[in-house]
Amino acid sequence: MNSIKTPRLAVVVPCFNEEAVLPETIKRFSAIFQDLISKKLISQDSYILFVDDGSVDRTWEIIKESAKENPFVKGIKLSKNQGHQNALLAGMREVANRCDVMISIDADLQQDPEAMEEMLKKYQEGYEVVLGVRDSRDTDSFFKKFTAQAYYKVMQLMGVDIETNHADYRLLSNRALNYFLEFREKNIFIRGMVKLVGLKSTKVIFKNADRFAGESKYPLKKMLQFAWNGITSFSLMPLKIITVVGFLIFFVSLILSFYVFYSVFISKSAVPGWASTVLPMYFLSGIELLALGIIGEYIGKIYVEVKDRPLYFIEERID
Repeated sequence: MNSIKTPRLAVVVPCFNEEAVLPETIKRFSAIFQDLISKKLISQDSYILFVDDGSVDRTWEIIKESAKENPFVKGIKLSKNQGHQNALLAGMREVANRCDVMISIDADLQQDPEAMEEMLKKYQEGYEVVLGVRDSRDTDSFFKKFTAQAYYKVMQLMGVDIETNHADYRLLSNRALNYFLEFREKNIFIRGMVKLVGLKSTKVIFKNADRFAGESKYPLKKMLQFAWNGITSFSLMPLKIITVVGFLIFFVSLILSFYVFYSVFISKSAVPGWASTVLPMYFLSGIELLALGIIGEYIGKIYVEVKDRPLYFIEERID
């Protein structure tokens, strides 16, 4: 057991333009809290922290109205939209040392909130990091399923310790949460960083549902940006690939040089041609630009880290 007393739970829920789903989310989460309290899995002073990530609809008004009537509901409002990962980080910092255990979950009800009970039971068994993992991707389109699986494989091949099909649904003990908050980088990729904490960990399988209402806040463009940030924040492999490709091109160029030497001086069959001149030039120019782009991406991340600007500002709190 992690603690003799019943743990105080804080659930962190990032929200961006979620007015269509939020009333149902609050209703379901509150019912689950009542059930967990009755089973003595959490204490009565447990709470749900909604983080409004600069929404432009009625998300914040709904949170404020609910907080007046619902003792579980608390909230913070960021001054502008900073992205899901920064909103989640803001919530994690807000609840640190104000709970015994924290669970993060999205507001769209796709991640099964009923799995919180199993996570808390794992916590009682001594696990301080519990990852929520989707049972399958049957509800996804073929394109999304294929790209998601490919992404996890690429990350793992690059040496990143990331759990396949784990999103940002997880439980952390307060100790694990404080360990995590010791990371100071600005380019955060939480689902990859959380395993760096160490401590005893496990996973809980949950069923992923269709979105209850509203629209996805992760279109293809944002998904690609998120994926690229994860790769460049956790692995130097792209830089190593540049080195390997450079050596391969040098090796191929060396072979071609011998071929040209043979054609010109031995067989005397060389005929000047446009393709043999222009195509290698295009190929090498493309490789150079790709290499410069990848190096520039890493330099840009260094630039952001060195500036050390705040990731967000909290405009308002409901506590």
